[in-house]
Amino acid sequence: MKLHLNDTFNKQLPADTDTSNTRRQVFGACFSYVTPRVPSSPKLLHVANEVSDLIGLSKEDVTSTEFLALVSGSKVYPETQPYAMAYAGHQFGNWAGQLGDGRAINLFEVLHNNQRWALQLKGAGETPYSRNADGLAVLRSSIREHLCSEAMFHLGVPTTRSLSLVTTGDKVLRDILYNGNPAYEDGAVVCRVAPSFIRFGNFELLAARKDITNLQALVDYTIQYFYPEITSTGKEKYLAFYQEVVNRTVDMIVEWQRVGFVHGVMNTDNMSILGLTIDYGPYGWLEDYDPDWTPNTTDAEGKRYRFRNQPDIALWNLIQLGNALYPLIEDIASMEQVLNSYSNRFDSKFPVMMQAKLGLTSEYDTDFYDELTTLLTASETDMTIFFRNLADVLKSDTPEIALSKIEYAFYQPNAIVATLKTTWLNWMELYLQKLSEEPISDSDRKAKMNQVNPKYVLRNYMAQLAIDAAEKEDYTLIEELHELLKHPYDEQPENEKWFAKRPDWARNKVGCSMLSCSS
Repeated sequence: MKLHLNDTFNKQLPADTDTSNTRRQVFGACFSYVTPRVPSSPKLLHVANEVSDLIGLSKEDVTSTEFLALVSGSKVYPETQPYAMAYAGHQFGNWAGQLGDGRAINLFEVLHNNQRWALQLKGAGETPYSRNADGLAVLRSSIREHLCSEAMFHLGVPTTRSLSLVTTGDKVLRDILYNGNPAYEDGAVVCRVAPSFIRFGNFELLAARKDITNLQALVDYTIQYFYPEITSTGKEKYLAFYQEVVNRTVDMIVEWQRVGFVHGVMNTDNMSILGLTIDYGPYGWLEDYDPDWTPNTTDAEGKRYRFRNQPDIALWNLIQLGNALYPLIEDIASMEQVLNSYSNRFDSKFPVMMQAKLGLTSEYDTDFYDELTTLLTASETDMTIFFRNLADVLKSDTPEIALSKIEYAFYQPNAIVATLKTTWLNWMELYLQKLSEEPISDSDRKAKMNQVNPKYVLRNYMAQLAIDAAEKEDYTLIEELHELLKHPYDEQPENEKWFAKRPDWARNKVGCSMLSCSS
């Protein structure tokens, strides 16, 4: 197995002088060298072959003992030094100080087909940034991350990727609901892949410590390798960088809203500087359409990270990034212009996205969309099924026929008949009127709508079924879901069983309705 190493992060930026894994505060450095924990009996459960192709590995490579040793943390690849990155962050709106890669260990960077990829193990043991934790991960959370990373990519959402899923053969103690009932679970390691895992928090830590020299070095490094189109100098260079991060973040959030994804933990340390979805913890998809839903038990009371809040939280996080970059720019007026562009960009992109979901090309009608949101919420409507089936409505339909075509999306259809049918029919009448003004045919419109409204998403109950089976050493469902979610916009009639509302047994089940950060 031969990889084309091209390490830059740990070659060009300052390292921690202490090379142990001992938990500590780290100053004057962007990372610490660490040694992954060697698992007792690693077993390869799944490999995403598309990701192995990205980094230049063959099918023979990924079936080798050398590959398993690499992605389990058993052995360090020759001529590399694994490391954990130092960063800080705002967690649930509060400054948390030093955080860092507490259970993530960066292996190295490779260059393949002129693309740079960093490999990172999640769950491979303690680092200086583990605080009071063990740096390990459990099988259930690792399955969720492995499947969702790839599912999001195929949905067209900017994201980190997942190369492999490995069980360690070791038990890990976790309190799944933080209610004083810890239990031992199977340990696992995911190998994540992305151009870079740098976060907003990397810059926040250095700025908070007034380490401006290293702050500038980190920003310069990030621009050089990940924003090479920026060629200006001085403060203009850093303003341009800030603007590009704002743009990418907007684009990511619009895609989250398009597919109904709720991240669950939008802390600044979970915000990628490349505008990628990162750190799949207590995430979920909007099933019974509730804009105020959050999948995170820790956020159950405040609901800071609920679906409708995600655009505003992203802006709040960008303000914190701006505070960190300020020492390099020192131009409040120009930075405010960059921040103001966030809302302008979102407000221009969101209506276009929603019109595409509705199959409309006319001018965006805010009242019409707001009424739909109210109806979807009041009716306990499955978001994915509603928008997918809406494409079946014909211009020639009556409102009653049109409504019958999306009825499957309602969790309690009888309640709709009793209380909301008239309101729904009124909305459908307006929708049909708008469709009648569209120049394209029903079939062409349906094809376009089906390109933006997925048929299959990784619902929490689906992931939980894969977890339940895996805990009994049946890993077939992991592969089945992985293959299903590689084609989320296709009809896949052989997989129609997955085009279904969340079953009643999953409504309040742990792992299906809400999850903790240990999930």
